[in-house]
Amino acid sequence: MRIARFTTGDDPRYAIVDGEEGSEELVVLTGDPMYVPGQPTGERIPLSQDNVRLLAPVIPRSKAVCLGRNYAEHAKEMGNAVPEPELPILFLKPNTTVIGPDDPIVLPEYSQDVQIEAELAIVIGRICKEVSAETAEQYIYGYTCANDLTARDLQRQENQWFRAKAFDTSLPLGPWIETELMHDDVLVSSRINGETKQNASTQEMMLGVLEAVAAVSEVTTLLPGDVILTGTPAGVTKVDHGDVVEVEIEDIGILRNPVIRR
Repeated sequence: MRIARFTTGDDPRYAIVDGEEGSEELVVLTGDPMYVPGQPTGERIPLSQDNVRLLAPVIPRSKAVCLGRNYAEHAKEMGNAVPEPELPILFLKPNTTVIGPDDPIVLPEYSQDVQIEAELAIVIGRICKEVSAETAEQYIYGYTCANDLTARDLQRQENQWFRAKAFDTSLPLGPWIETELMHDDVLVSSRINGETKQNASTQEMMLGVLEAVAAVSEVTTLLPGDVILTGTPAGVTKVDHGDVVEVEIEDIGILRNPVIRR
């Protein structure tokens, strides 16, 4: 099931996305289905309707936790060692980094080398602390596309990654949450102006989805609506003003954002 957050010019609402690509309809729900079981209101809105705007499907209640170098080929292209599975690299992005589909990525003034990182994002559905990989599935609400934009020049200069990773608009999410996904083997890809830059399967992740939830929950309590980013494949590439970036995850959809420098 696909769950979208959208607006038609008023307060954000939630809907089930129904129908085939190109003819989708929003089946409007009561409330936020992540916290309270939503019921269809009877209203159906064509996704193509002029005043419909998809929003980030979730704004993390407290945090987005990200795995670094979770694909061996990406670690190698950065000249880094692959982390040991029992000691993954973890970092945070604040919820002020989150934007939705078609929202502009604004390049920070202090960086001249911002790069895309296409990632599968896990959306947490229940309070989650110190869970095992064997039980982690029951704490997952669903999955969405993410772009962990990184100021690579700052990341190279500093030991801490806050300025490189936490700037506003550096975490596009969308276009919706897919609640059912065969996450062990789906393709994660990115494109800049239609040209493919990244393309790999989640099979290549060092820590899989369930192991990632277990590892993060060992460190911190995850709340409903929190997001875990599972790392990016090789092929990270610089973006510039005027580019259009797409992140596509098989069986979820396409997240598209323009890039601007003010």
